[in-house]
Amino acid sequence: MNPLTEFARRRFLGNMTTGLGGIGLMYLLGNSVSAEAPQHAATSSDASIWKPGCGMTHHPARAKRVLQIFCPGAASHIDLWEHKPALEKFHGQPMPGEENLVSFQGKNGNLMKSPWAFAKSGQCGKAISSMLPYMSKHVDDIAFFHGMHSKTNTHGPGCIFMNTGHDTEGFPSAGAWTSFALGSENENLPAYVAISDIRGEPPNGKANWSNGFLPARHQAIMMSDQKPIRNLARPAAISSDEDASTRALLERLNHRYAMANPAESELAARVAAYQLAARMQMSAPEVSDLSREPASVHKLYGTDDPNSLKAAYARNCLLARRLLQRDVRYVNLYCASRASGVDGLLNWDAHKTLKQDYQRHLPIFDQPTAALLHDLKQSGLLEDTLVLWTTEFGRMPTHQEGTTGRDHNPDGFTCWMMGAGVKGGISYGATDEFGRRAEVDPTTVWDFYATVLHLLGFDHEKLTWYHNGLDRRLTDVHGHVVTEVLA
Repeated sequence: MNPLTEFARRRFLGNMTTGLGGIGLMYLLGNSVSAEAPQHAATSSDASIWKPGCGMTHHPARAKRVLQIFCPGAASHIDLWEHKPALEKFHGQPMPGEENLVSFQGKNGNLMKSPWAFAKSGQCGKAISSMLPYMSKHVDDIAFFHGMHSKTNTHGPGCIFMNTGHDTEGFPSAGAWTSFALGSENENLPAYVAISDIRGEPPNGKANWSNGFLPARHQAIMMSDQKPIRNLARPAAISSDEDASTRALLERLNHRYAMANPAESELAARVAAYQLAARMQMSAPEVSDLSREPASVHKLYGTDDPNSLKAAYARNCLLARRLLQRDVRYVNLYCASRASGVDGLLNWDAHKTLKQDYQRHLPIFDQPTAALLHDLKQSGLLEDTLVLWTTEFGRMPTHQEGTTGRDHNPDGFTCWMMGAGVKGGISYGATDEFGRRAEVDPTTVWDFYATVLHLLGFDHEKLTWYHNGLDRRLTDVHGHVVTEVLA
C-alpha cells in the first residue's frame, strides 16, 4: 500500500475518533452554557506578573470569599433599615413637591409611615425595624449604604443591574468576575454557587448568576437544600474499570485535539467542567448533607421551624455556611423569588398590602440570616469573608393610590456589607427626610462593586475582559471605592 495513502487513512480515522469523542463529551456536559471568549485583557500595574484565576491580586486582599444575600422584589429601605421620623410626623399628608406623583404602577397617595416602630440597637445605636430582632444584634458589624440608587424601576433589569453592573442580560455577574479573577481554592467544588429560594428563581432567572462573555466555567452552579446537585455517582451498570477506561480514552482524545488546535479554548473549559463534575461525586453530597450538623446548629438557624418557607430558607443559609467553610469563592443566597400574580406572596414586592406581606417575609428572613452571620463570626470565617446584602431598588415613602402598599423607587434604597475589611456600625449616605431620593453621598451599584473588588484585592478599573472591541468590566466605565466604609 502507498505509504502516503496509509497515512491519510490513519489520519482520517484518527480525526473521526476525535470527533466522536467530542460529541460524547458534549453530550456528557449537557447544558453547559456560553463558550469562552477567545482572549482576555486582565491587567494590573505589572501585567506580566498578575494572571487571572491563580489567587494573585492587584494589592493585598482583605477578603478571600464573598457571601451575597439577595432579596429580590425591592425590599423597602424605609421599613427595614433606614428610620425616617418625618414619615411618622407627616403620615397621611401629601409629599411636598410631589403631590401628584405617578410612579411605576400609577398614581401615589399620601405619605405612609412604617407599620412598625424602629428600635435602636447595638453599641452604635443604629435604628432598624423592630420586626428584625435577630438582625438587630449584628448592626455593630454592618456598614449600611443608605444612598443607593438605580437606573431602572423594573424588577428584571433591576436585578440584573444589581448583580452584573449592567441593566441588560449577557454580562458576567459579580460572582463570575470573582471566579475569573481568583479561581477556586477547592478543586472538588465550584468556585461560584447560587442557592435558589424554594419559591423559585428571581426575576430574569439565571442571568443573575451568568458568566456572560467570560469562560463558561465561571457561571454559578445552582444548588439548594431542595434542589441539590444532580446525582453524579457512577451508574451501577458501569464497572469502575470501564469507567476509568472511558475517562482515559476521553483524556487522550481531548489531549490530541488540544495539541492540534492550540487556539481553541472552548474545549478546555468544557473538559475542566466535566472533570469538576467527576470530582464532585464525593464532595457535593457531603457538603449538602445537613444531617451532619448538631441539633444546636439546626435550632440556631430554624431549619425545623413549623413555617415551611422559613425552614427551607434556614436550610439554604446553613448550606451557604458549609460552602463558604469549604472555600467556595462566591455564594449567592436568595431570599424570595420572582414576581407573581399574587402580590407579596412570593417576594418583597409589596404593592398592595405591605404590612401583611412583610409580616410573612420578615420572620422568614430574620432568624436564619442572623444565625448565618453569627455562625460565620464565631467560627472566624467572617475575618476573611465579605458579606453583602442587596436588593434591586427601594420603595416609595407614599402609599400606592387605593392600597396600603408602596410602589417601586429606584431613586433611593439601602444595601449593606460586613466582614473582611469593613468598618462596622456605620451608615454611609442617606436619602432625604422621607426616604424618597438618595441625597447625602449618593452611591451607585458601580461604587458598591468597586468597593467589593477592592476588598478582594483588585483595582476595578484593571480587572477587564476584551469583548466586542471593548475592555469590559464589572463597574462598566464608572465606580469609585467608598473608602469611608473600610476598616
